[in-house]
Amino acid sequence: MVVIFLALGMKAEARRWLLRCLDGGYHAFSRRLLFRISAQRAHELMLRTLLIGERLPFTVAIAKLLRSLCHAPKPTEVGGVQLSQPLIVAAGLVKGRGFADEAAALRALQKRQHNIMPGWRLLPALAGPVEFGSFTRFPRLGNAGTVVWRDEKTLSTQNRVGLRNPGARAAALFLRQRRERLPAEFGINIAVSPGVRDNAQQERDICESLGFFLDAGLMPSWFTLNLSCPNTEDDPQQHQLEAETRRLCGAFIKLLRARGLEIPLWVKVSPGLADGQYRALVRIFDEVGVKAVVATNTLAQPSPGAATLTAGLGGGRLHAAALRAVDALTAANAMRGYALDIIGCGGVLDGDSLHAYRQRGVKAAQYWSALVYRGPFAAAILEEEWAAHERRFEAIQREVLA
Repeated sequence: MVVIFLALGMKAEARRWLLRCLDGGYHAFSRRLLFRISAQRAHELMLRTLLIGERLPFTVAIAKLLRSLCHAPKPTEVGGVQLSQPLIVAAGLVKGRGFADEAAALRALQKRQHNIMPGWRLLPALAGPVEFGSFTRFPRLGNAGTVVWRDEKTLSTQNRVGLRNPGARAAALFLRQRRERLPAEFGINIAVSPGVRDNAQQERDICESLGFFLDAGLMPSWFTLNLSCPNTEDDPQQHQLEAETRRLCGAFIKLLRARGLEIPLWVKVSPGLADGQYRALVRIFDEVGVKAVVATNTLAQPSPGAATLTAGLGGGRLHAAALRAVDALTAANAMRGYALDIIGCGGVLDGDSLHAYRQRGVKAAQYWSALVYRGPFAAAILEEEWAAHERRFEAIQREVLA
């Protein structure tokens, strides 16, 4: 059917038909089966699937073909980056295994075929722009036990993975070994190391992490500095205070400029901050040269597994808090005439939730929970739903004017 439509030149109709089939098929079969097992087991199964898929011949080529059929070209310029589409897979999915220490991570890399970062190739081929990470200066094993949950009624997810990752040095070496096969557009997310209180050490960790990627000859489309992570027990929230933010962002950009690089810096912030704090952050970002702010990270809430622990809330229940952050950041932008771009992140699950960001002037958004509730072609499906929303609105306007 799709081939017939394409042969007749009916590309838009063919794409919409294909997206309806993929969306309906995921809800009727894949999601129904996955939701019979726990979110933890489903997450582990997804990572194993990515790992196996990247080993099989032709998988990436097939993924690229499917993406070309599903996605209508929609170039978007945001945060100093020209993207092929305005929806980006958020950090937290493609970041790799955790290790006890850097020596263990580097030993794993000695086996060149050992994939410590499942999804690095297959997910961008299937979904388009992806933000890799978050990566900390040293590896982190993350939290043990059940660390991923979902709430189907509210289309929400929650996790306390705990910044599990192989560390910036190992991640940079892993990607350098595969530099020729990296996607055309991707970001790298570097996180402040949880538990580090010393100001000078924070700055050294950030600069060393960035230096590893630059020394490896990696030129991502953008870097993101993650200033907080609510799914760790020792996250120092003061990173989003004025002095710490200026110091860390300034050091990051200073190092990029010292290397003669114009790679833009984005910064990811938390929801639930006071309006005054968002105003202060926007002022600092403008002063030091940050190009975009990702609003927002997940929201710290009691863990479903233990109320005394926190887990980062995403998806549907994060949407309202993320929109409030966008409103505060947008107001601060407008009040001072700053050129900072705002990238939505939180509860981007359908055309309506995407529209809520776009009517606030947000040109691009990141998503993660949508992969759980809408499937691997979520970005294309959400874009089509938003386009249908706009077509209905235009039709109503024409009727009113008539």
